[in-house]
Amino acid sequence: MAAHPISPEQAIQRMALPADAGGFSSIIDARTEDEFALDHLPGAVNWPSLTNEERIRVGTLYKQVSPFEANKVGASLVAANIARHIDQHVMPLGKDWQPLVYCWRGGKRSGSLALVLGQIGFRVWLIEGGYKAFRAQMLLDIERLAPLLRFQVVTGPTGSGKTRLLQALGQAGAQVLDLEDLACHRSSVLGRIPGQPQPSQKHFDTLVWDKLRSFDPERTVFVEAESKKVGNLSVPQTLMEAMRQSPCIDVQLSDEERVKLLLEDYAFFARDVSLFSQRLSLLSELKGKAVVAAWQSQLASAEVEPVVRDLLLTHYDPTYAKSVARNFVRFPEALALPLNNRHPQTMTSAAVQLMNRFS
Repeated sequence: MAAHPISPEQAIQRMALPADAGGFSSIIDARTEDEFALDHLPGAVNWPSLTNEERIRVGTLYKQVSPFEANKVGASLVAANIARHIDQHVMPLGKDWQPLVYCWRGGKRSGSLALVLGQIGFRVWLIEGGYKAFRAQMLLDIERLAPLLRFQVVTGPTGSGKTRLLQALGQAGAQVLDLEDLACHRSSVLGRIPGQPQPSQKHFDTLVWDKLRSFDPERTVFVEAESKKVGNLSVPQTLMEAMRQSPCIDVQLSDEERVKLLLEDYAFFARDVSLFSQRLSLLSELKGKAVVAAWQSQLASAEVEPVVRDLLLTHYDPTYAKSVARNFVRFPEALALPLNNRHPQTMTSAAVQLMNRFS
């Protein structure tokens, strides 16, 4: 049975369906481990037709010897890898298993795997143009989806509990787009989380698309006010535009509670003041070397709380106020949401209040 070609647009439509209603039983990425790690379709598993090392070997042969010799070695390696995948993954599967297969451009690697699976008797779907074409269609789909959604943008100065509120909303069953969570970054100069590298831009785009396509456009989507970049990653432009035109919620928390919240959420800085001091150096151009040096001196004396307070009031608050007023056109009419404190029960209560209002 030959593999069935499918356009990226058709693949996207069918990925939203369960397997017994026209969807796919599995999504198989036939690229190398490194290509897969950089980005892959949501839910895909990696069955490399060539491993990282094997692809380098074949490519070197292609350039230094001849395409013919490279193709012979490549065919041998691909055949062995496909045999291993069948032994490890395919043997328990029934005849109704219908995988979607792709590689970089829908060429030899995915085609070889699809051919063998088809010869076994499975109905196999092969993405035309591979990952490259799928990504292009996915980016177009973000442009289609973002304007359809009803966003409520959660605003509020640094430390006011926006992320905690989003988490409480998610736990209460609301639709939440947490861009900082997807980006593994807290969206500020000091926002990089130790031990948590950011995904690639391509994978971030895929994660955002996967969330957008999961939302019911008839229900509110809560999202935090973000700048165009979250750490090193860019938010898709169409999504950013939709957010900036959306109504806002203004979360209000006392300065005292905000300082305590930040000391909790950024506890790694309190534990490692040398890291905190190092990160503060990034603000030298904005705040001046003397100001940053004074903060670093306080940290050296274990005065963490005064530094956090000063950062809030003299750096983050003015910067945030200007950014929100400039970029979110409906902020002047924002719904005020005063919070008594930073505690979980308060966030849960506020989440329920918002869900009742915007249901």
